[in-house]
Amino acid sequence: MILSRYGGMFHKRCILLFVKLPEKGRIKSRLSKDLGEDTVLQLYKRFVLDLIETLKRGKYLFKICFYPPDSKEKMSNWLGKSHSYMPQDGKDLGERMKNAFIEAFSEGFSEVLLIGSDIPDLPNAVIEEAFGLDKKDAVIGPAFDGGYYLIGFKRNTFLTEVFEGVQWGSETVFEKTIGILKRNNYMVRILPGWHDVDRIDDLRELFQRNRNTEFADSRTMAFIMNNERILQ
Repeated sequence: MILSRYGGMFHKRCILLFVKLPEKGRIKSRLSKDLGEDTVLQLYKRFVLDLIETLKRGKYLFKICFYPPDSKEKMSNWLGKSHSYMPQDGKDLGERMKNAFIEAFSEGFSEVLLIGSDIPDLPNAVIEEAFGLDKKDAVIGPAFDGGYYLIGFKRNTFLTEVFEGVQWGSETVFEKTIGILKRNNYMVRILPGWHDVDRIDDLRELFQRNRNTEFADSRTMAFIMNNERILQ
């Protein structure tokens, strides 16, 4: 069991990082329309590697939740065999997220957060702010496109309902999720808004806001600076 191997307060906390196998034509379809599939494939790989670098600095464990669920060997060959891997299991995104939480809580974690792989510049400070839910039932980070970039629960407040009956990818995901939480009288911590990178304008915004941040030295920023034509 995870806790018996690691012990300690911080190792009761877990991040679930949702990652797709980087295959041409199967990732970031909206961004691919503007930049082309080859460029987006290279960008996405850097998104994931930059996020993993951030997570490695945190005071928590993290799992790479991969999709498709039969791609573990390819994922571990790419990212390394030292990570903890979990397949995304379910018929849609909501069911896959729900099942990932259920699996993590069954391993003994007391607080679990889930993030996607299209927020490469999310700082560890935001993740640390999301943890520590002693006085809250849930935490959520709104994305500026109407979705959310992070959601988390304690083991005894996990609510499967937030992953059911939601039109994923729509502009109402955050609004509907908050509505479900409020109907259940949940005390919710709402994090600062953040930008998912789904379109070319999102990528331009990421580049501009990180010119003078720690993220300026990231793989993502280096790739953009070496291929500035993609922002034109």
